[in-house]
Amino acid sequence: MSFGQAAGRGGRPGFAVVRGEEPCPCGSGLRFDACCRPLHEGAAATTAESLMRSRYSAFVVGNEDHVAGTWHPGTRPPSIDLDARLRWTGLTIVATTGGGAGDRRGTVEFRASWRDGADRGVLHETSRFVFQSDRWWYLDGDVR
Repeated sequence: MSFGQAAGRGGRPGFAVVRGEEPCPCGSGLRFDACCRPLHEGAAATTAESLMRSRYSAFVVGNEDHVAGTWHPGTRPPSIDLDARLRWTGLTIVATTGGGAGDRRGTVEFRASWRDGADRGVLHETSRFVFQSDRWWYLDGDVR
């Protein structure tokens, strides 16, 4: 399963609620209001990794608008419906290439742990990002 596949699993109620002073779900060690929340509210990601982290946090809190709004229009599916039964329980960044200031492209390899009832697993993906129109966009990803 990829984040793209997970996006099609339906439902809004029941997602995690993360207050601003709480640790960010992305695992950065920062508070949510100093990490991913500003991106969820429209701030631009400065790196491909920060966009990846904000998208992970959006899956955790059920922010479909952020998932859709950061997906490149050329590869974005027609609709995003996140599933509240699918709980994202941890993110580990494995590697990044490019994706910084002055780069046009970047990749972020990550592992995202999930739980769905009694089922548990890890999504291992390498996501591709592009810098266009003065912002980073998620293009797609390869699941390992």
